[in-house]
Amino acid sequence: MAPDDLNTPLTRPAQRPSARWKPLLLPLITLALAATVVTGLGWAIFVDDPLGGEPIATATIQKPQPKAGASTAIDSAKQSAAAIGEQTVTIIDGKSGARTQVPVKGSDPTDKPVGTGSSLDSRLMEDSPHGPIPRVGPDGARPLDVYSRADGGAAARKGPRIAIVVSGLGISESATTESIVKLPGAITFAFAPHTADLTRWTAKARDDGHEFLLQLPMEPFDYPDNDPGPQTLLTSLPKDQNIDRLYWFLSRSHGYVGIANFMGARFTANEGAMAPVLAELAKRGLLYFDDGTSTRSIARRAADAAKAPYLKADIVIDAKANWSDIDIALERLERLALEREHAVGVASALPVSIERIARWAKTVESRGIRIVPLSAIAIRPRQS
Repeated sequence: MAPDDLNTPLTRPAQRPSARWKPLLLPLITLALAATVVTGLGWAIFVDDPLGGEPIATATIQKPQPKAGASTAIDSAKQSAAAIGEQTVTIIDGKSGARTQVPVKGSDPTDKPVGTGSSLDSRLMEDSPHGPIPRVGPDGARPLDVYSRADGGAAARKGPRIAIVVSGLGISESATTESIVKLPGAITFAFAPHTADLTRWTAKARDDGHEFLLQLPMEPFDYPDNDPGPQTLLTSLPKDQNIDRLYWFLSRSHGYVGIANFMGARFTANEGAMAPVLAELAKRGLLYFDDGTSTRSIARRAADAAKAPYLKADIVIDAKANWSDIDIALERLERLALEREHAVGVASALPVSIERIARWAKTVESRGIRIVPLSAIAIRPRQS
């Protein structure tokens, strides 16, 4: 039967590529790849472009010119001292170890005490490249003795005594203010050295009756993951650089009775590193306070060898920073004071620590125990 044209689908056979182009496809692809490779090689050989054609922009940077009159700290020291014509000393840079001869001016032995509110004594200051630092006066007066807080006739009064150091002050403005306002004057303060307005805070503390220490950043075991800050004293540095860093910290404030460690578990365990620092503090009439947080500290041995005034905390009051554990630590301090006539505690400037110590201080004397400044208990040998 013949097909019916009306029922036949209106389709046409699929068109296929002409067979005559097939032999040409492979040569064309090969030619295109070869052209790409040749172009890339030619660019690399004949064009000096280390960025490989990456878009770039060119800008002119002008080197800043120093301001008129600007100079380094060492240059300033040279200019001011050269005009006076005093002797020179070798300065060891705490960062680089570079040595520079710098003229310096000594303090005048006839200088009188200066200042009223904080009663700073210029006889106990010595020039350094970083600024004035403490020294023993011409008459043998030591900063430890001159700036210590009077203990109300302690020599004539026997009985158990407790000294407490509150450390880390100056870091938090609110905590520092709370400490000054709430804690009795017999509590000793320790200020962090990188504190903004450090001189203002320390002067306010002294005017309010507190003696204070300056904290000295020292290398912990996990340094530099745990970094106490710029100018930290390190076991890897030579003695001269560490002493220069010590001078930098000593120049940060004035009127303190001594130095306390800030961290420093590795440094205080290294006698070769600690001995020069304790000898320098002894020479300058300053107390060294060990906060007792490292059981490996050899500070006591180094202090004995240098005849440096020294004291170590017996109890870290806020090792567990909650009110019940702080109260228990304060009770332990009382028992220790009753057993051996004195005890020393240390706490951080945490709100809970300040509140519990202030509360405890209001009642402790009713139990026959006096709160005294740290200097009243410190071992204070005098160098010949």
